[in-house]
Amino acid sequence: MVVCLIEFEKIELGVINMFRVNMGVKPGEKILVVTDFPTAEEWKAKSSEKLLDALRRSLLAKMVSEIAMKNFPECTVEFFAYPSVGKHGTYPGREVEEKMKAADVVVAITTYSLTHTDARVNACKAGARVASMPMFLPEMFYPGGPMAADYQKIAEETKKIAKMLTEANKANIKTETGTDITFSLEGREGKVDAGIFRERGSWGNLPSGEAYIAPLEGTANGKVVVEAGWYPDLKENMVLTFKNGYVVEISGGGEVGNRFRSLLALEKTEQPYISRRNLAELGVGTNPYARRPDNVLEAEKIRGTVHIAIGDNSHMGGKAESDIHEDFIIPRPTLTLDGKVVMKNGELLI
Repeated sequence: MVVCLIEFEKIELGVINMFRVNMGVKPGEKILVVTDFPTAEEWKAKSSEKLLDALRRSLLAKMVSEIAMKNFPECTVEFFAYPSVGKHGTYPGREVEEKMKAADVVVAITTYSLTHTDARVNACKAGARVASMPMFLPEMFYPGGPMAADYQKIAEETKKIAKMLTEANKANIKTETGTDITFSLEGREGKVDAGIFRERGSWGNLPSGEAYIAPLEGTANGKVVVEAGWYPDLKENMVLTFKNGYVVEISGGGEVGNRFRSLLALEKTEQPYISRRNLAELGVGTNPYARRPDNVLEAEKIRGTVHIAIGDNSHMGGKAESDIHEDFIIPRPTLTLDGKVVMKNGELLI
């Protein structure tokens, strides 16, 4: 099938620039490229389209390792594939962690995110520089794609927004489609994911471009409307209602809504369900080349959007530990910090 093809020539320059510009690879360093592949259970349960997407991503990771071997001959390059863990933020296993800890540079082109896992945290503590790239698509490396953005410029704007988040005590997000949620940021530090991971132990997503912060647990009240087309396979709006920091109701969303109703099991009062409902993150996108709404990795970087997440925030300055971290993008938002509008209907006012 044509959809399975990845054009080597179109991605090569983007991959080389990633290692040189974003990761700052130096001669003699050890590069690790990791990916996950569908399990036997997923082969039974998932559609052929979903399987093809995952396999294409694994093939891309293999090609990225080959480009690294060819263009960085003074470095040691290892490629490692491991069985899918099935959910974003789920620990991938000791073998994956040990390989990450032993590397200088880790590029994780996976279907399920390693960002909010102890494997990523411990690898960074050991000194590795980690680019977490869940749901990454080959087109992101193409000319004009989100990896082609000016990351120095992105870094400047992202740092300004992160500072504003740090200084704010209260945040409110509103949209014309019905989102209206308020929560506390008191005592929390705004962080920068600008795509430059040259310092020992640094990490973030690629493509990058967001300022983010962990809201104070137990303070979120209101609702978030996840619009159709702004989450993979979401064909109708899904509404998340929060009370005192946790999701208490999910309405709409069709099959995607059903999946989250099952994942959060709102009728249950034990773990891991409670921690999954936690409002975990506020993020502000800053990448002008990010455009695709139905790919969360790219969509949360779109300049002029904000996103919230549920589940774990223990790896980003919060106190909630969970086995998931799921992001939901909010297009055309009005973001207010301590009564000051910093984004109005998707336009940054900084």
